[in-house]
Formats: sequence, C-alpha cells, structure tokens
Amino acid sequence: MRVYLKITLALVLFTCVFISCEDKDDIPVPANLEVNDFVWKGLNLYYYWQADSPDLLDTRFSTQSQLNSFLDNYSAPEDLFEHLIVDRTIDRFSVIFDDYDVLQGVLQGTAKNNGVDFGLVYKQGSQTEIFGWVRYILPNSDASSKPIQRGDIFYAVNGTPLTVNNYQQLLSAENYTLNLADFDGGAITPNGESVSLTKTEYSENPVYYTNVYTYGDKKIGYLVYNGFFSGFDSQLNQAFNSFSAQGVTHLIVDLRYNSGGSVNTATYLASMITGQFNGQVFAKQQWNQKVEDFYNENNPELLINRYTNSLGNGTPINSLNLTKVYVITSKSSASASELLINGLNPYIDVVQIGDVTTGKNVGSITVYDSPTFGSQNKNPNHKYAMQPIVLKIVNKDGFGEYQNGLQPSTLLKENLGNLGTLGDVDEPLLSTTIGIITANGRMVRQQPSLQMREFKNVKELRTLGTEMYLDKVPEGFDQLLRK
Repeated sequence: MRVYLKITLALVLFTCVFISCEDKDDIPVPANLEVNDFVWKGLNLYYYWQADSPDLLDTRFSTQSQLNSFLDNYSAPEDLFEHLIVDRTIDRFSVIFDDYDVLQGVLQGTAKNNGVDFGLVYKQGSQTEIFGWVRYILPNSDASSKPIQRGDIFYAVNGTPLTVNNYQQLLSAENYTLNLADFDGGAITPNGESVSLTKTEYSENPVYYTNVYTYGDKKIGYLVYNGFFSGFDSQLNQAFNSFSAQGVTHLIVDLRYNSGGSVNTATYLASMITGQFNGQVFAKQQWNQKVEDFYNENNPELLINRYTNSLGNGTPINSLNLTKVYVITSKSSASASELLINGLNPYIDVVQIGDVTTGKNVGSITVYDSPTFGSQNKNPNHKYAMQPIVLKIVNKDGFGEYQNGLQPSTLLKENLGNLGTLGDVDEPLLSTTIGIITANGRMVRQQPSLQMREFKNVKELRTLGTEMYLDKVPEGFDQLLRK
C-alpha cells in the first residue's frame, strides 16, 4: 500500500500561484536569503497552522521583492522559523535542522546514545529537585557493559544534583558520570556508587523484547516495542512471524516507553495485529485548508492510510487476525503509539492497561530545499531541512480528539519501589495484563506513597523524540507534472 502523501500536486498549484507574483517584478532570491526563502515557502505551503501565522498568509506578500525585504530582517533561519511558527503552547513540536543528515538519523532512531533510557521525576515535596531512574538498557551500548540496570536511581551528574534548571545541560554532554542512590519509600539516599558513560552513534532496534507465555490453551505473545522506526519494519514483521509460528492466540503490545515515530509503521503494526481488514481505512489525515481543499477536489484517497498486507518493499506482512489486543501504556506513550490504539479501536477490542498517554495527535513531514520540497535534487548550497507539523490524524470514524491522552481501561502506574524485570511474568504491568487475559485475578495493588510525580523522560529530551511523521514526500513529481 502506498501511504506516502503525493503533496507534489499541491506544490504545482500553490507554487505556480507564487511564481505569478514573482513575475511582476522579476526579482531573484539573493544568495544570502536562499535558506530563509526556503523556510517561508515550505511553511507557507505545508504548515498546519499556516492560516494562523500572519506573516505566512498567502496575501502577505504580493511580490518576491516584498518577500525578500521581509526575509532580510532575519540573519538566522532559526530565528525566522521561530517567528513564523505559532505560539509554542500550541505548536510544541515543529523544528528546523541545519543538517538534514542528522535529522534523518534521528527519525530512524539513530543518535548519540550511551544506552541508558531513563525517566526523570520530582523528589517528594520539591518543585525543583529531580532524580532519574533507569527504564531499560540498550543492548550492545556503552551502558550494557557497565554496572547499571533497570531500576537503578541516579540523583546527580558529575557530582551535581539534578534540578529542573540544570538537567538539560548535565545530561546532554557526550561523557558524564551518573551518581547513584538508593530508593527507600520515596527517600533518595546517595550510596557512593557511580557509573561513567560515553555516547556514540547508536541505532536503536525498537523491537526490544519478545516472548510467548502458555497458560492452558492460551498462547500469549508479548512485544516490548519502543519506537515506530521504519528502518526496523522487517524486524517487527519477523517478530510477528515468530508469534504466528508459535500459535499465539492473545497479544500484549507494550508501548509504555514508545514515544512515537512513523505513521507508515503504525499502519503496518496494526495490519500485523489484525490482517482481516486489508484495504480498509486505518487513519485519515487532516492538513491545512488549502492542501485539504486541493486533495479533496483532486484525489481524496491520498489523505487516507489503509490497512495493508505488505510492507513498503513488497514483503508480505505476517498477521495474527486478532479481534482483541492488550496494550500497555504510560505517560510516555505518544503520537504513533496513540495512533495505533485510536486506529484499531473502530475495528477490534483494544484493552489498554497502564497510565494515560501523552496526547499527541499531530504529525510532521521532512521538508527539504528542493523543487518539490522532497529529498531529491536538494539545494547544494546548504543542508537545512524542516520538520514542521503539517497534519492532524483521526481514525476511520473521524475521532482524533485525544490531546489530553487516551485513558486506560485498567489504570496502573509504574511504581519505582516495585518495577520488576521487563518480560518477567511477575513484572507488575505484565502480570496484571496476563491476569486480565487468563481471568485468574492477579492484579498488582498500588502503593500511592511510592508513585512519584513525573517530569521528563530521555526521549522528550531529544529533538523529535516524541514525533509522529510521514516517512517522506513521494517521488515522481516530474511524471505528475507532465500529466
């Protein structure tokens, strides 16, 4: 199934409108304004809130020379970008990069990483003091060879206690030492131990853990899936091949540490869980008004993501044909994780266990400085690219109003005093979910005094760490233009 949006048709329409304005004075774009010109024209076409940004309105400039004069007020493309973006309380996610290679790597889960995935929480009774806890360790990373594991607590970096004001500076360094502590009923007590870590380029395989548990006639598949990274779609499909081969009858998808990623991959995962809805609507995309109007008039199908029976490379999808799925979530479950749940809901029974999700129902695309704003024929004079929010996404019934998060049917937050081991049947969230499936009544009773107020997690600290995105603007602009 082709789910890449063919934006290029819209480009023909709206770029031609702007070119007609340029012809009025025949003023070229000066070399020093090339990047700024790209920023304005890319956002003017695609930005979801384009109509709400006064300097992005289609009527704002009637000639290229007027636009040039405006662009000349901004010496840095980043400053122009921030000016054109609407209030950051509305748009928290649009970003610009000065190197598209870095941007592409981040979207595929590749970044400088020491292998410690962590959360940050407030110390009890404090509004400024925080501490960290290890959620999981990435295999074959620097941390995997060090004495640090899930559940470990760190209160300081390089001897400096963590606060809401210094955590970014301390934890963004490529090399640092975590100062460890003991956790006793919420009290954080330094224990004199420390771990020195080094970040290197690392590509995270989001298929973190799989297993199958047998309870009588029930074969329960379990998948810990930590990111919708399209570069690992084959590994995800292989996991479902294994589930199918082992006769899985029930499935638990653990998205508690999954902050999002590719819309295409979310569609693939939904198709692996099901299989009986091939060709039906999984999700519908809503763009800014001019793009929306163009597609509705010319080809509304391009705004739809459909269930499929194959990956983008043609590989058949391994499907389980389930009518019910169990999904574990937390406050860190965002964007494509929420899309998966919302897209499945009209079709099958989705039983959600854990905490309320983040509430991110908007997505982005990568916009390059090229004739089609796609990745081909990029301007060789610079490497800037943008990742602006361009769409809101809803399910087949038109529901997408989950900006306050998706509510679990069984509320159960992780307890730092009783985390357990991921994949162990006694781990509280997995144990509770298995209990729901087997109806054996096993349920972890929470200890409210040990629930800490969350602050941030490591993926939120990374640019685009909670992004939902379309993989690319489609190829074929020249062919479409000739039609």
